[in-house]
Amino acid sequence: MSNAIFPGTFDPITLGHESLISRVACVFDNIIVGVAAGVHKQAVFSLGERLALTKRSFAGVDNVQVLSFSGLLADFLREHECRIILRGLRAVSDFDFEVQLSHINKSLDVRIETMFLSPSSEYIHLSSTVVREVAQLGGDVTKFVSPHVAEALLRKI
Repeated sequence: MSNAIFPGTFDPITLGHESLISRVACVFDNIIVGVAAGVHKQAVFSLGERLALTKRSFAGVDNVQVLSFSGLLADFLREHECRIILRGLRAVSDFDFEVQLSHINKSLDVRIETMFLSPSSEYIHLSSTVVREVAQLGGDVTKFVSPHVAEALLRKI
């Protein structure tokens, strides 16, 4: 059985995230979307809210499970008997950072492999940070997030 974990803070989950996860759900038997506590980031949504929004995004997708975690990603992988980390790359700047993280994770557990995914061209520019900024400035985010996320952003901001 092949399992993979797609980790992130998902503050909020975007259509880019949803697209990547849906695409790899056809490749792996099980995908765990790991919603990180993200103690190092100032989140708009609480961990519970991010978890609920992400779960709603994948309601009805049998092989996608949404769980929260804190601490080391390597420990989360071991806890779920998983070796594969899935990460999206939008730009060269993402690559530099993500390669560093992949090497750190590998040094924590040599069995961990990181697979990098490129988003669809329609989402290449999209990040949670951009979505939050557009929403905070009163812009329409309905092209960037699912309706339930847009509603939650509107209520929050």
